[in-house]
Amino acid sequence: MKFVALWPTIADLAAASEEDILKAWAGLGYYSRARNLKKCADTVLHEHGGIFPTSAAALQKLPGIGGYTASAIAAIAFNERVPVVDGNIERVVSRLREIKHAFPKAKPFVTEWVSAFTPFDRPGDFAQAMMDLGATICTPRNPSCLHCPLNEDCWAYKKGNPESYPFKSAKKAKPKRLGAAFVASNSNREVLLKKRGDSGLLAGMSEVPTTTWTAGADGLTGKDAAPFTANWQACGSVRHIFTHFELEMMIYRAQADISAPDGHWWSPDYEAEALPTLMKKVIETALSFKP
Repeated sequence: MKFVALWPTIADLAAASEEDILKAWAGLGYYSRARNLKKCADTVLHEHGGIFPTSAAALQKLPGIGGYTASAIAAIAFNERVPVVDGNIERVVSRLREIKHAFPKAKPFVTEWVSAFTPFDRPGDFAQAMMDLGATICTPRNPSCLHCPLNEDCWAYKKGNPESYPFKSAKKAKPKRLGAAFVASNSNREVLLKKRGDSGLLAGMSEVPTTTWTAGADGLTGKDAAPFTANWQACGSVRHIFTHFELEMMIYRAQADISAPDGHWWSPDYEAEALPTLMKKVIETALSFKP
């Protein structure tokens, strides 16, 4: 609600700076979504006269709108007869028709069935009803099959094994990566920050200086990798779970009354900056550390 209150219209969002949008989004994760919201607003305003396209095909061409979102908007907002498939609907249809494939391989089979089921009249209501069915009755565990309006047509229910569906692939262990973060504060209690690059993980967000870690490679972890000479003290580490990997960040802290290096700035209120949750945890760990 806070986000919508700041930018209630497409024009408002298009007029906002990406920096302000990222600040408002800070802590919510999936920061590419915030950047895509801005790009989408710009596209709708300047290429579509501020009016959203009404078909799933056209909606999917907008930045940040994928197949599911495009279909859901088209069906619910514009009454287009298109198959809408979210996680709840995947589960419902997997049980209804005993889809014997694990996701994502099962997705096209589910979509084909949803397409056949979707009525020409009120397809948006049908999509929402199927979502609600999965969320409240056809639940992952202990589904309320006796109360389900579709139980007479559910193949898995008739076989007595609805909880066997949907089939699941074995989860792969997330790789673990290492890095180091350097939290510098000055006598004014300001924290030294910099902006991440415009592409890649956490693009455009603010951060304290760190070593170069990625989803695919470790960064340096020692204080000898610090961005400048100071009395750096080790003050623990934090772990953070990203979608595809786990990161352990070694944290170092130093008092440094220096001019901010190029590309950096001293922030008097780091909580108001566009800091991802990881960086807030790093700073709070460093500032609360007592040798």
